[in-house]
Amino acid sequence: MTMVSPAAFRPTTHAGTGTGPRARRRLPSWARVFLTGLVLWVVAVPVTFATGNINLIPTIILLGSFLVPVTFVVYVFGRADGVVTAERVFVAFLCGGVLGVLGASILEAALLRQPSGWGYVGVGLIEEAVKLAALWLLARHLPRYTARDGMVLGASVGLGFAALESAGYAFTALFSASGSLSLLNVVETEALRAVLAPFGHGLWTAILGGALFATAARSRHGRPRLGGALLGWYLLMALLHMFWDASSGIAVFLTLLLTGTPTQWTLISLGAAPGVTAAQVHTYTVISWGLLALDAAVGVLILVARWRRTAPPAPVTVT
Repeated sequence: MTMVSPAAFRPTTHAGTGTGPRARRRLPSWARVFLTGLVLWVVAVPVTFATGNINLIPTIILLGSFLVPVTFVVYVFGRADGVVTAERVFVAFLCGGVLGVLGASILEAALLRQPSGWGYVGVGLIEEAVKLAALWLLARHLPRYTARDGMVLGASVGLGFAALESAGYAFTALFSASGSLSLLNVVETEALRAVLAPFGHGLWTAILGGALFATAARSRHGRPRLGGALLGWYLLMALLHMFWDASSGIAVFLTLLLTGTPTQWTLISLGAAPGVTAAQVHTYTVISWGLLALDAAVGVLILVARWRRTAPPAPVTVT
């Protein structure tokens, strides 16, 4: 029995064949997807502004909401093995995302009827649970389970959830406070959420997917199962989710704590909204983005560490 390295199947380069080092290098698939989608979105926005054609608004919403999540799905698929096929990734992205948003909507409507500070905790626990459940449901019949496959499929489910959620936020932003349609609000919302998309749902569910599939190695039947380790990872991802959602409120509190005047604190104690200065707005923005960056950095470090600690699938062997 001899081990065959994947490098043995790479094409041999020859001068003049177009496969040598001087040949023009193509962009990776994920970059081509991103650039193509970005060009289409950038063209669609001014055309809609110029023509005033509201029928184009769904095009802007869908392109803007799905561009970054789809790009990252293509990126993670390039790191999958033969078990994680394009069909499985597509099903995880679309069906997992839909099941996630529907489940979260039902549970949040039933359990979080009154807004409160605990709402952030509830949202984090519910949304991470429904995404994990969707992944578990869609991965029931895989021929094998590895932590890396779990991360790839988990990221796909989370990115599908993020894309649909962003589309909802963009649609809501379309309606201004005055009741008129605001395309500018849609564009601003999509641009902001596109920047944040890689560091939210896809990241958290990728980590959870790796933890879920890792339980198969300790299972008697080689299938993912519940356990203390998975519960711990779930609670940690829910905590990161909660901190992400609460970052705006925390930034407001820290801004007032650092720069608040006696008059502002008096108005707050009376239940009135105090006026803010330009300097306070700047401070709030810096703190808010800093908290999001900290949350994202923790998630990325965890994911990278987990990925490096898990061994890739065994190489193909031939006799």
